[in-house]
Amino acid sequence: MRIVDVREITQPIASPIRNAYIDFTKMTTSLVAVVTDVVRDGRRVVGYGFNSNGRYGQGGLIRERFRDRILEAPPESLRDDAGGNLDPHRIWTAMMANEKPGGHGERSVAVGTIDMAVWDAVAKIAGKPLFRLLAERRGRTANPRVFVYAAGGYYYPGKDDAALRAEMRSYLDRGYTVVKMKIGGAGIAEDRRRIEAVLAEIGSEARLAVDANGRFDLVTAIAYARMLRDYPLFWYEEAGDPLDYALQAALSEFYPGPMATGENLFSHQDARNLLRYGAMRSDRDWLQFDCALSYGLVEYLRTVDVLEQFGWSPSRCIPHGGHQMSLNIAAGLGLGGNESYPDLFQPYGGFPDGVGVEDGHITMPELPGIGFEGKAALIAEMRALAA
Repeated sequence: MRIVDVREITQPIASPIRNAYIDFTKMTTSLVAVVTDVVRDGRRVVGYGFNSNGRYGQGGLIRERFRDRILEAPPESLRDDAGGNLDPHRIWTAMMANEKPGGHGERSVAVGTIDMAVWDAVAKIAGKPLFRLLAERRGRTANPRVFVYAAGGYYYPGKDDAALRAEMRSYLDRGYTVVKMKIGGAGIAEDRRRIEAVLAEIGSEARLAVDANGRFDLVTAIAYARMLRDYPLFWYEEAGDPLDYALQAALSEFYPGPMATGENLFSHQDARNLLRYGAMRSDRDWLQFDCALSYGLVEYLRTVDVLEQFGWSPSRCIPHGGHQMSLNIAAGLGLGGNESYPDLFQPYGGFPDGVGVEDGHITMPELPGIGFEGKAALIAEMRALAA
């Protein structure tokens, strides 16, 4: 049993949308195939992965460093103790050989992309959905029913309040009970008007979260907090720079409602510092670490251990990214749910075909691996790379 190849292609996921910080007109993602020599049901086992939106494709790093470390490692060093499957932790160690600590940046995205493909292969070799494999390994019972919320509300050329309301109404019509919109890309008065328009549309049918994408300095973050506390929001997300823990801590004095952050923290050390210095509140706040951006599931498991050391439940985690990997982690580890992009970043985001949202939840299908084979448009691109 061995990995015979690691392949990468950089694909566009461009869209004319923008948040408070970036536009997505040139956004890309890396699609990775980890090809093994294992055969199941007459087909070679291939694990697939890709990086989340918001960071660009990682082809250079994958090809220059991480791919060759896997392929050059002795095959037996990448297997589990029983020799019957690959070991994601040993493969992760091989990838990170000769890497200094710190400086996570884009490196964490490249490793996380390959790690996703490795776990997909491992679960397929085991013949199980990844969420069930994870639950078994952690000694818990998997819950295939996962909360999901609809992320959207981006700034878009010519998009007025009527279009914003129609977008949010479409999410409610598809079964979502929590919707999210962007703030910080306009002035505070305009954002207040947009928020009130959405709240008027959704009424008591759903709750609204808002996301500043790290745009604000402390003064602006507090000004928004004073405005936002007039509304019953699901959360106020990423007000300032993700590494400005002092800003996050100060904000809690002005905003009593739930806050969310963490999607741009890429290691368990960063997560630990957020809990040490960010004054996050375990009874109401939410953590959004995304394994596909932060060295993968191997590192995410370390992050979950850190949370528990600080008295946090994994149920306070709702990952960023809207991909099936985090859905599996949520179902397998008991997270609080997962982000969803109903109309964006396709075919990489979303759920397997035929999986619908009911009362804000989806039910995971019993597909081996991550379940990419259940999404026709996505698996077609993946198999083209593997072929």
